[in-house]
Amino acid sequence: MGRYILRRLLQMIPVFLGTTFLIYYLVYSVPGDPFAGKCGQRACPQAFVDKLTAEYNLNDNVFLQYVKYLGHLLRGDFGSTFSGRPISDIILSSYPVTIRLAVVDLLIEIIVGIAAGVLTGLGRNGFLDNLVLISTLLLISLPVFVTGFVLQYLLGVKWGIITPTVSPKASFSELLVPGFVLASLSLAYATRITRTSIVENRRADYVRTAVAKGLPQRRVIGVHLLRNSLIPVVTFLGTDFGALMGGAIVTEGIFNINGIGRQVYRAIQVKEGATVTGLVVVLVLVYLLMNLLVDVLYALLDPRIRYE
Repeated sequence: MGRYILRRLLQMIPVFLGTTFLIYYLVYSVPGDPFAGKCGQRACPQAFVDKLTAEYNLNDNVFLQYVKYLGHLLRGDFGSTFSGRPISDIILSSYPVTIRLAVVDLLIEIIVGIAAGVLTGLGRNGFLDNLVLISTLLLISLPVFVTGFVLQYLLGVKWGIITPTVSPKASFSELLVPGFVLASLSLAYATRITRTSIVENRRADYVRTAVAKGLPQRRVIGVHLLRNSLIPVVTFLGTDFGALMGGAIVTEGIFNINGIGRQVYRAIQVKEGATVTGLVVVLVLVYLLMNLLVDVLYALLDPRIRYE
């Protein structure tokens, strides 16, 4: 296991370099004036332009810029915005909020999605199965912004059960409804994947053997059937959690959540290339770590999987 993790960590290095360079190139190779609108309606003073040009190495070619940026990144320096605010401060203030939102989303997907998938997979073609299939189809059909606005209006404005917007503290209790909105689409997919996997594995030889041995149904389902059926679900949830950590721009915008998604949107609006690059670099790291965690969980769920 240790050798496998070390090898996977080494494999992450070229993936990280290639991905971050592509992001850097796409951000800084966009044609146009990077200082447009930075000084209002008037053109920026030449001294200001020269200072930022030297600070961000804008006169160098994109390859040399990336090498210098990578050198700062290895020292933990994500750079700063045009206004002088360190990007690391933006990450430290925004990512904890997005992490809490992603955790709430993931818990809803695990508890509700997997439970519904197992129940419908075991009771195939029954009333509950048809009800869940219709419900998941409805969630898949509705865009997230529609679900968000409907729940915000009904629960927050009309019935007053929740506050329509999330406070700056963004506690877990305030993030329950935004977390459900964010999880609605993934919840439907997780339920369907779990159901399909349960139905397929119920006909497997190892399940029939466990039943023939007289093992209790709880043990057959929990130890033999469920563990092997969760492998595709873990893959989906792992990649989905990485996407959630990138921030949900729509959901955070509806509920006024000051997370990483809103920061990326603001940075794009004001053409803060350094901010966009720094935030996406952290997202790349989260994706790589989540993929490694998913690979490690495979062996825990299915002992037949070996790392060679």
